[in-house]
Amino acid sequence: MPKETDFQVVEGPVPNAGAGEVLVHTLYLSVDPYVRGKMHGSIAVVRGVQPGEVVFGEVVGRVVESNDPRLAKDDIVEGVLGWQEYAVAQAKVLRKIDPSIAPISSALSVLGIPGLTAYFGLLDICRPQPGETIVVSAAAGAVGSLVGQIARIKRCRAIGIAGSDEKIGFITRELGFEGGLNYKATSDYAAKLRELCPNGIDVYFDNVGGPITDAVMRVINTRARVAVCGQISQYNAEQPAMGPRWLSHLVTKQAKVEGFQVQQFSDRYEEGLRQLTQWLREGRIRYREDIVEGLENAPKAFVGVLQGRNIGKQLVKVAA
Repeated sequence: MPKETDFQVVEGPVPNAGAGEVLVHTLYLSVDPYVRGKMHGSIAVVRGVQPGEVVFGEVVGRVVESNDPRLAKDDIVEGVLGWQEYAVAQAKVLRKIDPSIAPISSALSVLGIPGLTAYFGLLDICRPQPGETIVVSAAAGAVGSLVGQIARIKRCRAIGIAGSDEKIGFITRELGFEGGLNYKATSDYAAKLRELCPNGIDVYFDNVGGPITDAVMRVINTRARVAVCGQISQYNAEQPAMGPRWLSHLVTKQAKVEGFQVQQFSDRYEEGLRQLTQWLREGRIRYREDIVEGLENAPKAFVGVLQGRNIGKQLVKVAA
C-alpha cells in the first residue's frame, strides 16, 4: 500500500507552450486506483510511472496560453496532464469541455472515462437483457455506481457490492440498486449473494477481483457474462494471490469472462458521451464526487481510494 511519504511535492518554472501546443492550468485532478498498477508496470496501456516522474492522471483545466487555432485562451479542456498545476500538451490530444452541459468536474466522472467505462463495459462486453440480474463490485465508486444505474435503465436488477453500510445505503436509496452486499459485514459472500440473487447472477461487472469474485463465480447462471474492469484488491499485493480455482464454473455454466480497457472503444467515445449526457439531463443517472482541496493532498486522496474510503468519483480541486 502506498504511503503519503512515497510522494514529493516539487516546485519548478511554469512551462511555455510551443507550436501546436497549449498551456493548461489544472482545476480538477482525477485520482484513480488503476494508477497504482502503472507504478509497478502491471498495467501496460501506456508507459508506467517511474520514480521521480510526475504521476499519471487526468485533469480538467483552463487554457492560459494557446498556439493552436483549435483552442483559445480560457477554453476548458480535459486530458491526461498528470498531477501538476500547469502542463503543456498538444491541442489535438485534449477534449474541449462545454461548461453549459454540466459542472466541468463531470468531465472526469459521469461524462468522462468512468462514465464511458461503465457504458461500454456493461453494454458491449456484457450485453444485458431485460429482467437479468446484474452484480457489480466497488458499486459505490465512480464506475460501479454508473454500471448499476445503466443496468436499471436497461430494465435489469442491479445488486451492488461495497465495503460499508453507508455505501450500501447510497446505492440503494439514492441510485436505485435493488440490493447490496457489505462485504465487510459478512463472512460468507456466496450465501449472501444467493439471498440477494435468488435467480442467480446473469452478469458480473468485476472491479475488485479476489475472494469477492471467487464467490460470485459460485452463483453465476448458465451463459453468464463477466466483464473484468479492474482488480483493485490485488494492486498492492507483493505476491500473486492464491484462491479458489473457479474456471470449472465457466465450463459447467458455459459462461464468458472478458477483460477490457475503455480505450478499445475510443472511436465511439462521442456516441457514449452523447447517451450519458442525455440520461444525465433526463435525471436517469446521478453521480457523486468526493472532492479534496489542494494538489498537495493528492497522495492522501490516492491512498484513500485504494483503501475504499471514497464514495463516488475521487477528485482533487487544484484551483478555482
